[in-house]
Amino acid sequence: MTTASKLTLLRVVMIPAFMAVFLLGYHWAALAIFILASVTDFVDGYVARHYNQVSDFGKFLDPLADKLLVTSAMLIFVQWGRMPSWAVMLVLTREFAISGLRMVAASKGTVMAAAWSGKIKTASTMVGLCLMMVFMNTPLLDTVVTWVIVVTTLYSGIEYFVKNWKCLGL
Repeated sequence: MTTASKLTLLRVVMIPAFMAVFLLGYHWAALAIFILASVTDFVDGYVARHYNQVSDFGKFLDPLADKLLVTSAMLIFVQWGRMPSWAVMLVLTREFAISGLRMVAASKGTVMAAAWSGKIKTASTMVGLCLMMVFMNTPLLDTVVTWVIVVTTLYSGIEYFVKNWKCLGL
């Protein structure tokens, strides 16, 4: 197993720890775990590309780990009434749609490269969720972060489909 894949697995293992610590009310510890997990997202990608450790396992698990980490934080915020469930549903819909588009493209021998808008969406979502963890009672911040997540999610989702529409054969 490559170093990049080990980092991705570490991120997956950190998710239940993050959730437990956050739900138990240890917000600063949860923030530290979330930041560390988020940083592994960037580090594992760098290691995979720089040291030629790109693998099918990593291609599968890395985006899944990202989705699980971000979704776990958003669902906690929904439970606490700090984020609307429709926003999380929009994010999940985009993720399932892009995953489906990638599967169709792969079945036709096409690999869909990650777009910069998707990377910006991931980074802004992770930063926004960190801000929500730091500022626990700030409704205006919650609203701003939610809308940044919604806008970047919609933009990147639309961009993926516009750039890869041909893969659907419509």
